[in-house]
Amino acid sequence: FVDKEQGRTKKSKSKVKSVDCCGYPLSIFFIVVNEFCERFSYYGMRAVLVLYFRYFLRWDDDLATTIYHTFVALCYLTPILGAIVADSWLGKFKTIVYLSIVYTIGQVVMAVGAIHDITDTNQDGTPDNMTFHVSLSMVGLFLIAVGTGGIKPCVAAFGGDQFEDHQEKQRSTFFSIFYLSINAGSLLSTIITPILRGQCECGINSQQKCYPLAFGVPAALMAVALIVFIAGSSMYTKAAPKHNVMLQVCKCIGFAIKNRFKHRSSAYPKREHWMDWANEKYDKLLIAQVKMVLKVLFLYIPLPMFWALFDQQVRTYPLYTTPNTHTGGGFVVQPDQMQTVNPILILVMVPIVDSVVYPLIKKCGLNFTPLKRMTVGMFLAGLAFVAAALVQIQIDDTLPKFPSHSEAQVKFLNMENNPLSLFTMSLQSSGNYLNLNTETATVAMNGSEFMLSLIKGRRQTVLLDSTGILESRQDLNAKPEQGNNDIRSVCHHFLDSSSVEHRFSLMRCRATFTILNGEGQTCNYSITLGFGSSYTLIIPSIFSFGPDCWTTIQQVEDIKPNTIHMAWQIPQYFLMTVGEVVFSVTGLEFSYSQAPSNMKSVLQAGWLFTVAVGNIIVLIVAEAGQLPEQWAEYVLFASLLVCVCIIFSIMAYFYTYIDPAEIEAKFTEQNPEDKEEKKKGLELGNMSSLAAEKPEQTKQTKI
Repeated sequence: FVDKEQGRTKKSKSKVKSVDCCGYPLSIFFIVVNEFCERFSYYGMRAVLVLYFRYFLRWDDDLATTIYHTFVALCYLTPILGAIVADSWLGKFKTIVYLSIVYTIGQVVMAVGAIHDITDTNQDGTPDNMTFHVSLSMVGLFLIAVGTGGIKPCVAAFGGDQFEDHQEKQRSTFFSIFYLSINAGSLLSTIITPILRGQCECGINSQQKCYPLAFGVPAALMAVALIVFIAGSSMYTKAAPKHNVMLQVCKCIGFAIKNRFKHRSSAYPKREHWMDWANEKYDKLLIAQVKMVLKVLFLYIPLPMFWALFDQQVRTYPLYTTPNTHTGGGFVVQPDQMQTVNPILILVMVPIVDSVVYPLIKKCGLNFTPLKRMTVGMFLAGLAFVAAALVQIQIDDTLPKFPSHSEAQVKFLNMENNPLSLFTMSLQSSGNYLNLNTETATVAMNGSEFMLSLIKGRRQTVLLDSTGILESRQDLNAKPEQGNNDIRSVCHHFLDSSSVEHRFSLMRCRATFTILNGEGQTCNYSITLGFGSSYTLIIPSIFSFGPDCWTTIQQVEDIKPNTIHMAWQIPQYFLMTVGEVVFSVTGLEFSYSQAPSNMKSVLQAGWLFTVAVGNIIVLIVAEAGQLPEQWAEYVLFASLLVCVCIIFSIMAYFYTYIDPAEIEAKFTEQNPEDKEEKKKGLELGNMSSLAAEKPEQTKQTKI
């Protein structure tokens, strides 16, 4: 069987060799293009996913974050399924094709689930059956997770299979090109899909944010990825699946543990490796391959902490949009577009690191091994989160002090043109607001007392005139979402609400407020806005229509606009990106180079499994911990990664690099003497076991 398979592989490789281009198999062109389109599809969908949860499905931040990380974790758990299917049943090529079809269907279902008109029977722009949309979205995300996860361990390994043994340098370059294609797709998708979501409006009965288009374009790109991959079918080197590798590995490990436990007495001589206890039943080649896999998987144990930090970039900044998003020239950065900084930097840094940094380090006589690179990458990711914590502290300093659950805040607005004498008991100033820790307050004004009802944990504005309290209005209890502005107007009672219309015309950072009366008179008042601000416009009792009517209108700033610019996030993105380049690209190459020939997909799945565990860590630490401050959460994750980085560096120091092909060559052919020796060894082991049990039985008889 082995000879037949090797013959098939050689035949396939000779076909590829005839269409080499510059020393590279032409078939990798189709693989790289496929990966570009697939990553465009995945990251494009993922770029708007948190905002889709938050503003279309109307979930709160906690639920949106939880479902997001659960989805990402599932995307990196399913590679184990893909690896089993590829290595033991369908082979890498068919696995990629079939699961890509599942993937495409999932993207289409996701796009259909985002069409609000399907259930908007009363045509008010809001879906009437949110359960329908949630169900379609969850089904779509599940199919996407199965599809993208299932092909993850196969595509990179399938690309590596296209190279001959003597093309080691070209294979190494391929992984860098492969990673560039991933980030090129990610870059374009994270620029385009937020624009489709934020600046395009779609709908039959009402125009809304265009989530169907933002999900539909990635679905189309996934279909293109499938077509391109199938188009190169005749050029690929397709190694046939051998057997259920994962099951055989598990059985081999299980037998070794069971056999070792059975012969744990000191009467049995120790063996060089605990897997050697499987010698009585399994081939030495398989045991050697399992040893190689376990050796690498042991190194993977600390790696999830890196991904716990890395994957928080996508969910954190679309939700925490307090930085200023205005870049000047009338251009506004969408919150979900800041993610483009990462792929842009990767496209720049990968060639620089590969062509400049690594050669310079080598010229300096330093042995910058793959594991040392990965250690440096982890450390840089920790520094990125320290930078994020510093920026978050600056942002927090600009935020208003909202009331706690045990206190209320109240602001008084004088609607008269004359000063009012106001006195309240036991109040503490908090900017324009006063803090109270009671449910009612007594207000003394112009010699009269008034009772004021309060709601703990809320802000409110009280309108006053010479007669007393006119009205109490609830204020915003948080920053306006997505960097938007909130504007309201309050009028003195002399204006009849039936004859006054309040209309707002928002133009990026400027709003125009128009007052109309029944006689056709108008008054326009313009206000310059920042991002994330809240204002109250006061129309006083002295207001009258005329050329200078706007001069009597007053504006009160309830919440200050954002002052920390989004560009301050670039240093942390830079540190994280450099860390990713030296960690992730190296990790992909390391996983492939240290894997046995028939277990490369298995080890790729193990590498991707660390990403899933990283997202689970986020859910446990960030969600269960519920730290009061965001910057404290960043510092916690940075500290954890630095500790893990030290542990990994110690583990890497004792790791010995191997050549799997060289080790496998020693066990390719097994002599008849070896088989006979194994048979005798198994019989001897059973006899020894009986001999070891006899003294114990005799002793029990004597007792």
